[in-house]
Amino acid sequence: MTAIGKPLDRVDGLLKVTGQARYAGEFPEQGLLYGSVVSSTVAKGRVTRIDAAKALALPGVVMVLDHLNRPKLASYDDAFADADAADGSAFRPLYNDRVLYSGQPLALVIADNLELARHAGSLVEIEYATEPFETDLLALQEQAHPSPQTPPAPRGNFQAEWSTAAVHLDLHYSTPIEHHNPMEPHASTVLYQPDGTLHIHDKTQGPQNCQAYVQKVFGLDNTQVRVFAAFVGGAFGSGLRPQYQLPLAVMAALALKRSVRVTLTRQQMFTFGYRPRTLQRLQMGAAANGRLMALGHTAIGQTSRFEDFSEHVVEWSGMLYHCDNVQLTYKLVPLDVYTPLDMRAPGAALGVIGLECAMDELACALGIDPVQLRLINYAERNQNEDKPWSSKALRECYREGAERFGWSQRNPEPRSMRDGRQLIGWGMAGGVWEAMQMKASAKARLDANGKLTVSSATTDIGTGTYTVMTQIAAQTSGVAMGDISFLLGDSSLPTAPLQGGSFTVSSVGTAVQQACEALNVKLLEIARQTYPVFKEAETVRFEGGQLHTRDVSVSLAQLVKDGGKGALEVQVDSEPDKKREGYSTATHSAVFVEVRVDEDLGTLKVSRVVSAIAAGRVVNPKMARSQILGGVVWGIGMALHEETQIDHQLGRYMNHSLAEYHIPVNADIGDIDVVFVEEHDEIVNALGSKGVGEIGIVGVAAAVANAVYHATGKRVRDFPITLDKVL
Repeated sequence: MTAIGKPLDRVDGLLKVTGQARYAGEFPEQGLLYGSVVSSTVAKGRVTRIDAAKALALPGVVMVLDHLNRPKLASYDDAFADADAADGSAFRPLYNDRVLYSGQPLALVIADNLELARHAGSLVEIEYATEPFETDLLALQEQAHPSPQTPPAPRGNFQAEWSTAAVHLDLHYSTPIEHHNPMEPHASTVLYQPDGTLHIHDKTQGPQNCQAYVQKVFGLDNTQVRVFAAFVGGAFGSGLRPQYQLPLAVMAALALKRSVRVTLTRQQMFTFGYRPRTLQRLQMGAAANGRLMALGHTAIGQTSRFEDFSEHVVEWSGMLYHCDNVQLTYKLVPLDVYTPLDMRAPGAALGVIGLECAMDELACALGIDPVQLRLINYAERNQNEDKPWSSKALRECYREGAERFGWSQRNPEPRSMRDGRQLIGWGMAGGVWEAMQMKASAKARLDANGKLTVSSATTDIGTGTYTVMTQIAAQTSGVAMGDISFLLGDSSLPTAPLQGGSFTVSSVGTAVQQACEALNVKLLEIARQTYPVFKEAETVRFEGGQLHTRDVSVSLAQLVKDGGKGALEVQVDSEPDKKREGYSTATHSAVFVEVRVDEDLGTLKVSRVVSAIAAGRVVNPKMARSQILGGVVWGIGMALHEETQIDHQLGRYMNHSLAEYHIPVNADIGDIDVVFVEEHDEIVNALGSKGVGEIGIVGVAAAVANAVYHATGKRVRDFPITLDKVL
């Protein structure tokens, strides 16, 4: 039976399109109370007075929680962390009278219905003693300090080689703040059980992470907290850490001994983590033949005053191309803002913009085709780690992508290609993302009716986890897809890592595979004890819900019955294979983009994209393609649209809504062609799969920028590339 590699439909699709899939803010409960968050209107200072009298006077308003009347919490006065915490002291809502950033939650109004809670929140009066603040990275960049997450050590003699290279460039790029904005806003529904335990439906990428957080903060044991996240309406990293609505909802539920739901508004979705603004400097030195002699990449990112958020921004410049003289620097500037948070392809989506735009500028300076320049500097090893790649089909990405796009027809001269009054530009970029694997556990249970249930405490944030895990289970167990259920999104299930970093298939998928293999071992033992023909059989196979040898077949359901139990069950703990340690593992990509720029108006449209991806064995091409499509659309958004704008006089975001925070819509997107190049990898994991959630976005913004230069002759280095900058 071959289930892996098939473009199968989502097994959870019917539930979603018929509205039967419930999300965190949709679980009904008799007597449920609703919480509405009251947010700070200043960027820094102290709360001198909170007056909730007008709110409490309204019939149906049950309570207003603030820092003065909140319940005492077990570890609120100590530093506590979660699985995705940054260095420093995590933010604690309603901790004291300090205001650390604009939009900070300062009170929670709890009422009989949501509309009443929101209205009552508008009546809460808060007075402040304000303090000077700073929210502008540009203004404080000279105060940057080294990140606690240090890049790889320098190699060779960068400064000497750069200054004496035949061609040397010194380039500066900047990227803006971006917010995740998933379709489903953050929400927590805390169902208070008769025995005092809590059943929490939370919008999260890790139910066990939220469970551990609630236990620690509120001094509960693991039998008192159970977190569910059966369906998640997008997250992109925003659900990696528990967001503040979770402790607020739990606080209210414990104080009132009632069930409480807290849902953030779209505006409040801008009051926690985000992709940080960066200032990047690329220094490149090359020989006349295009060989990179020196590469320096410096990035300055912003963080909060209370945590040092760091990500891998510059590392990619030390691994994507061969260069013996490399210097990578990463610094942080603390500001009076909330801590940034991982966002799709964290670090790489930013750092590769600088790297790949600089490579295009170098190609132009040398008069070498951009694809050819990348082939000249192709890296056979990851020089950061001095290890060979477990597999790397990037050459094939360049070749197949260029062929599908028609790159050979490109006239390299800027402003040389046009269609009437429209200037046409062709640009390209490479991409890379680490192929990680984490420890994970899974359970497989086969009942006497031949139904297989596989489970692990992972989530499905829209990526297709339900479906690909079912495919892996079907392929391994020999049970038909229709007879398999995959359970996820429950903290009581076998341990799973956070869903992020494109490592869910390699981590949880490997655990599922191993659990089904262990189940097969048990079934084969029963068969050999019960049926002599299997005892002597040299080869057997599990297929179609049956165990087959050359002349005989027996159903797996019958084997369960023969075992004398109602069901057979195994649980395995999976971890990366030791053979990975000698290799670097990564996905790679090549992105080719066509833009059309109106010569008179400066309006810009991405008309065509080819994205060629090398990601090992693709479990479900249909879902993997959707992941790449989403990544490409977001990359176009990074290039041309997305920017969270801040008023530095107020320290407050100005476009904190989907009306004014610009993202691509259907009219902005042209044809997108996704190519999965063949890549075999027996080292990365037993499935040979690398994950595709992040790689689709990496390199896209740079390819668009490079195409804009080719079309117009104008190099825009300050993202996003808006109409005013093109004009």
